[in-house]
Amino acid sequence: MTIASLLEPVDGTPGPRRLSHAADWMQGRTLYGGASALVAFTMARRAFPDLPPLRAAQIGFVAPVCEEIELGVEMVREGRNVTQVRSEIHAGGKLALTAFWLFAAEREANAVRPSDPPADWPGPPQENAQAMKGEGPAFIQNNFELRFGQARDADHGATIRRWARLTEQHELDPVSRLVLMGDVMPPGAMRIMQRVGPISSINWSFNVLDPESRSKDGWYLAENASQHAGAGYSSERLRMWDSDGRQVLDGLQCVAVFG
Repeated sequence: MTIASLLEPVDGTPGPRRLSHAADWMQGRTLYGGASALVAFTMARRAFPDLPPLRAAQIGFVAPVCEEIELGVEMVREGRNVTQVRSEIHAGGKLALTAFWLFAAEREANAVRPSDPPADWPGPPQENAQAMKGEGPAFIQNNFELRFGQARDADHGATIRRWARLTEQHELDPVSRLVLMGDVMPPGAMRIMQRVGPISSINWSFNVLDPESRSKDGWYLAENASQHAGAGYSSERLRMWDSDGRQVLDGLQCVAVFG
């Protein structure tokens, strides 16, 4: 089922909606984080269709997002170059997701520094073995193809890296594709958990480095790395590179580690 079917009820008008195709994008009892963020992003874009490209976002995962939701959106500030929009998803009468989007027009660069290439480049996706075939939550099994992005017989500490692409074309614009895919990896803290237990993303902040990204054959190298874990939480850095090794997304996330 394409993501367009999930997003069809999101027309930019506030009010109740039914995501009738949510089942294909579930992660446990909630909509997968990238999909719920894309619902909120699509709400902002369709409410204000003349926005410049997305440059950054701050997303709070407050409660599970289910099939029956209510959407809200507001223009926070429209400046000469930067426009800020807030969108929200309510479920069961309570706030489930809040998102703050920063859109900005391109300007003449006064500072230029290319992002660093990824360490230990794994080679192209076709040279890496398939990962999680028929495994994982519904949103992975129904919508993604994953391939290993790091050597399987080495110690990678608290870092998880995989090649990922959508199994359907989906007709998504480049930024929507990055929002949908940017949260696809589990937290790196999973590699260092002492006991098996649930995990839950609390927030997600990211910067879009290339709003026109069109990676070859739709493949992106996604990496989650725990920068610090303790007291039941992990601070994670989330990054994505295109198939040529150019970084396209840079993010940070707080994850609750239970068990």
